[in-house]
Amino acid sequence: MDLFVSQAIRRYVRDSHAEALELLRTLARIPAPSHHEEQRASFIAGWLHAHGARNVRVDDEKNVLCLLMNPRERREAHHDAQTLAESVKNHTLTMYAAHTDVVFPDTAELPLREDDARMWAPGVGDDTANLVNLLMATKFLLQNPLALDRATRKGNILVVANTCEEGLGNLAGTRNLFEEVGDCVDRYFSFDLYLPQCISVCVGSERYQIDVECTGGHSYHDYGNANAIEEICSIIEDLYRINPPTDVMDGAHTTMNVGKIEGGTTINSIPSHAMAKFEFRSSSRENIEVMRAFFESVIERHRHELLKRDDAGKITVTTLGVRPYANGVDDEALRRMTERSAAIVRRVTGGDPDLRPASTDANVPLSLGIPANTIGTVRGAKLHTRGEWIEKESLKEGLEVVLRLMLGD
Repeated sequence: MDLFVSQAIRRYVRDSHAEALELLRTLARIPAPSHHEEQRASFIAGWLHAHGARNVRVDDEKNVLCLLMNPRERREAHHDAQTLAESVKNHTLTMYAAHTDVVFPDTAELPLREDDARMWAPGVGDDTANLVNLLMATKFLLQNPLALDRATRKGNILVVANTCEEGLGNLAGTRNLFEEVGDCVDRYFSFDLYLPQCISVCVGSERYQIDVECTGGHSYHDYGNANAIEEICSIIEDLYRINPPTDVMDGAHTTMNVGKIEGGTTINSIPSHAMAKFEFRSSSRENIEVMRAFFESVIERHRHELLKRDDAGKITVTTLGVRPYANGVDDEALRRMTERSAAIVRRVTGGDPDLRPASTDANVPLSLGIPANTIGTVRGAKLHTRGEWIEKESLKEGLEVVLRLMLGD
């Protein structure tokens, strides 16, 4: 990158910092549980329009889509295109995304506090601050035609504020987007998590709900009847007996978690129903398959044992979500992309990038064979807690990372 562009980036990062913080304060207060991100989507679409974006839309999944075309191609574009797919037909796309949803279910305004150095709010780092850096970088391109020309030399850009990354959102926003335009996308960047993360290996996962049903009864008169809570606890105990597998080829490890249990009614009633939610994760397909087989064997054994004690006993399993793992990606193309991203993170931060695997929206393109990176653009901690915080000054580093990626450092 030449000196003139570098200076322009640094000047914009410095001069726009107060605006970026004010945008973060506004967005971080807007509730956005997965599947209910409409308030943030409406605000973001309006903000993009106000800063000169001409092709902005909110799709059926509440993704906000902003298409940035090369100024020369834009004059030739069909302005009557009705869908995103029609707008990008015969064009190559690089996609830059950050998710709008927050892991918490709140529908009222989210609490926010700050001091001179930090800002606290649920989801402030995961992923609101990353989204702010993407929006501020987009504004820079919208207001600087030469920068936009440079950024779109090799293809058009689709900026996405996507939905349903968290929890049981099941990556629905990104899945829907790739169903529509996946054939046009040659590279994908997700801005998520914290600096200096730079991730190219995705962690796949499978998530299940286990329901146990029994006859139940009175705690005294029917003592000895099968107890659904006891049974679900026995299932959990057996699930935790496994030694999670490690892939012998690449050393990929596996994790598992029971994240929620519930059941029963009153203290003097034998529970007739209990439920648990269970997931396992790994970046290795082989590890996932081992875990699935083990999980299925535990469930099947408990089904047989429960029926011996209760003719009405039943154990059902519902799939809550599957996060895909990488499949068919050109290793060399992904290596080159990641090396470039890592070099930018290193140059801006002065430290080594964190390359450890993670589970993000990038799972979707990687599962389709499309090179993808997830890059953190803010420093902070305590993600997925109500005490999550970010360092306000770190937005400057993050914005510079995003702009250098877009402008081809």
